[in-house]
Amino acid sequence: MAAWGERLAGVRGVLLDISGVLYDSGEGGGVPIAGSVEAVARLKRSRLKVRFCTNESQKSRGHLVGLLRHLGYDISEGEVTAPAPAACLILRERGLRPHLLVHDGVRSEFAQVDTSNPNCVVIADAGESFSYQNMNKAFQVLMELENPVLISLGRGRYYKETSGLMLDVGAYTKALEYACGIEAEVVGKPSPEFFKSALQQMGVEAHQAVMIGDDIVGDVGGAQRCGMRALQVRTGKFRIVANLIEMRSYWSRVSL
Repeated sequence: MAAWGERLAGVRGVLLDISGVLYDSGEGGGVPIAGSVEAVARLKRSRLKVRFCTNESQKSRGHLVGLLRHLGYDISEGEVTAPAPAACLILRERGLRPHLLVHDGVRSEFAQVDTSNPNCVVIADAGESFSYQNMNKAFQVLMELENPVLISLGRGRYYKETSGLMLDVGAYTKALEYACGIEAEVVGKPSPEFFKSALQQMGVEAHQAVMIGDDIVGDVGGAQRCGMRALQVRTGKFRIVANLIEMRSYWSRVSL
C-alpha cells in the first residue's frame, strides 16, 4: 500500500461533502461529527484550497451555511457548491419553467424562476412532501409534455440523520423515471458537470483535487470518474456491505 504522502502528492484542493462528513442533520439543527470542526479549521490554515460540495436539497444554501456556522464551522455561502442554485442557472439558460417537487426549506432558491405553465419537473429531497398526491402531480405534468424533462437534485439512495437512515431523492426519481419511461437529468453529485463546476470555482484541475465524502457512489465514484482522487469517511451513511453492493451496481452502469 502506498503511503499517504505518495497518494496525495500534487493535491492543491479539497472538496468536502457536508452531510455525514461534517455533521448529521436532525432535530435542533443536527450535531457536528467528532473532530470535523477542527479538521476544517486545519485545512483552512493549510496551503490547500477548500470547497464544500453538497447535495443538500432540503435547505437553502444560506440556511445551511448559517446552521454550520452556528455549529462552529468556518464557512461562507460563496464556498458552497449546491444543486439548487446550479439547477436555477440551467432552468434560466434553457427557458425551462419547473413544476417543483421540493422541500419548503429550499423553495426560496427558486424565487426568481418562472414556474407558470410548467414544461419540466424539478425533484429534490422533499421529505414529508413526498406524498402520493404530490408524486402523482409531478407524474401528470411530465406525461402531458411532448418532450418531458425531469431534473433531479442529486440521486442519493439514503442519508443519515441523528434519528437514523433516511430515504433520499433517488428512490422517488427512479419511480418517476419508471412511470414515465424517461431518464432524469441529475444536477448534483455524481454528475460530472457538478464536480467540474466545483473545481472551476476552486481554481484547480481534477488531478489536483481530492473529494472527501461518506457516499461511495455520489462522492467517491463520481469524483473518480472526473479524474479526482477520493476518500470515504467512516461516518454518516457509511456501511461496509452496502458500499460493496452500491459500488458494484454503479460501475456496472457507467461501464455500459
